[in-house]
Amino acid sequence: MPTSSPLWSRQLPHYPANGARYGYLGVVVLVAVCQYWALYTIGAVAPLVTAELHISFPYLVGISVVGGVCGAFASVAAGLADRWGRANLVAYGTLLTGGITAFWMSHPGSKAGLTAAFAVLSAVEGVVLVATPALIRDFSPQVGRGTAMAFWTLGPLLGSIVVATLGTHMLDTHSWQSQYYIAGTASILAAFVAIAFLRELSPALRDQLMVELKDRALIEAKAATVDPEQLLEHQWRRLLKLDVLGSAVGVSLLLFVYFTTLLLGVVYFATTYGYSESRANGLMNWWWIPAVITILTAGFVSDAIKVRKPFMFAGGAFMAAGTLRLALNSTNPHTTHTALATTMLLLGVGMGLAYAPWMASFTETVENHNPAATATGLAMWGWTIRAAVAICGIATATIVSAATPLVDQGPRVQQLATKYQAELATAAKIDPSTQQALAANPNDTTAQVTALSEVSGLTASDAARAASIGQRYAGELATAATLTPSTQAALVAKPGDQATLATAVTEIATGLKISPADAADKLAELAKVPPADLAFMATNGPAVKSAVARLTALGAVPAADLAYLRQHGPKVAQALADAPKQWRTWWWVCFAAALAFIPAIFVMAGHWSPRRARAELAEHERQVAQELAELNSRVIVRT
Repeated sequence: MPTSSPLWSRQLPHYPANGARYGYLGVVVLVAVCQYWALYTIGAVAPLVTAELHISFPYLVGISVVGGVCGAFASVAAGLADRWGRANLVAYGTLLTGGITAFWMSHPGSKAGLTAAFAVLSAVEGVVLVATPALIRDFSPQVGRGTAMAFWTLGPLLGSIVVATLGTHMLDTHSWQSQYYIAGTASILAAFVAIAFLRELSPALRDQLMVELKDRALIEAKAATVDPEQLLEHQWRRLLKLDVLGSAVGVSLLLFVYFTTLLLGVVYFATTYGYSESRANGLMNWWWIPAVITILTAGFVSDAIKVRKPFMFAGGAFMAAGTLRLALNSTNPHTTHTALATTMLLLGVGMGLAYAPWMASFTETVENHNPAATATGLAMWGWTIRAAVAICGIATATIVSAATPLVDQGPRVQQLATKYQAELATAAKIDPSTQQALAANPNDTTAQVTALSEVSGLTASDAARAASIGQRYAGELATAATLTPSTQAALVAKPGDQATLATAVTEIATGLKISPADAADKLAELAKVPPADLAFMATNGPAVKSAVARLTALGAVPAADLAYLRQHGPKVAQALADAPKQWRTWWWVCFAAALAFIPAIFVMAGHWSPRRARAELAEHERQVAQELAELNSRVIVRT
């Protein structure tokens, strides 16, 4: 891999040998992994970031929408890569990504700062999103492009795996900022590699169609006659065709479920099934890891049998099936981890089958119109992809409106509900009108007695009597509490028995930690209490004592905490009931979008039949041989 070229001049005058070509492709894949790693980290840390920066759920979705819009228009601007080249956009764009991620996304300062940082990061990623697959196309003939695009597609998938894996193992013990430090550092290192080693084909080479590596001699021979400026005339108008735009829209619809899961998957699993951030991130790997395996397999096999469309069709069907399972399971809070993992597996396999063959077929579709306008075609695709992200964000916030209280107030409500579980159980026994009366006047005797009745389970008259006896004979009842039941019974049966009196004095002295003389005085005071009152308290005293203790504990709860629970608790409870049905509606939308991908396959370049594909390749080889023979004959004649 040449390293002597200046850091800005990267064009290769000849098509590279396989070793160098694989090296360039490897650098592009490395860059893609780091780009998506940096971009997707916000989904893994969303619950922690929103809590720290006091970001509401609609605002969080708004951040993704702003990012999608910025990325969309940056992708369109990156269509100029057909004129400017790709390598510098990739190398220095990755360096900028690393800086934004490590130093800005990790310390945004406020929710406005986070929005601005993510918008800029998304714009940079939008440019690189176009430039990296354009480089992959440049260094990959059509025969073999499925495998090459499979490796490029590892960018978002491996980026997702890294994000989910780090989230699983670190978010319980490390700050969310640590995720951005690591991602940013990785992007900076990848940028240094790209700056040092990445190269690109000269316009005269990349603007031609290469079907096989065997075309290399013909392409280099014709390079001197290629006028890049002429080939790029009306480049946008020439690509505004159904096969280009239709296929770009189709794959964007297919990925609705993917975009939703990237941003809100952790939120969905946390609020619907009660998963922690780390466990939800671990579940996501059941999508990403099978997708990596399948995407490499699909890319290789589609090259071997020389067709893409059957793989895209099967992938669309698998993703539709996985989305259908999400819809059906969303209202079942008892869905097992195995069932959820199986759903993620279906989605991963589907994405793996569809995406690499689609990327290869899309670039081939663009080449059918103009091989020189690859970046322009990819800019159209990049625009639709990022527009789909924005649409997903707006639609999700609108349809899944219950997610707002669950994300915004749910964690605090859950924290307080857990902390004051016993006190809230007491409050639940008290009628709201009684609570209002006590809140208005804590010394309201009637409300106090009513609360005591409701908590203890006694009638209002018994509660009032117990309160009166307890207030009148507080000291005597405290003395009685030190006596064992057998001693109390003996005092009632034989009030003058000296042995019983001696036992009682001993128990009182021990229980109250006083002298025997003082204990004898306490016993004498106890003897003055009417036996009926003592009998009543013996029967109802435990319930009254427990109720008083529970009411005392409830009274010790900070008023602000109770007010927060009263204000937001009912909304959160209602949201918990509504959210599964709303998520089900959104997953049905994603299911319909996945099905809409299927018709778009039919307008793209390529065959369904391997036999027809092989016949077309044989015809191409015959034409290339004929052109080379004609060129050689002209050289011989001139010589």
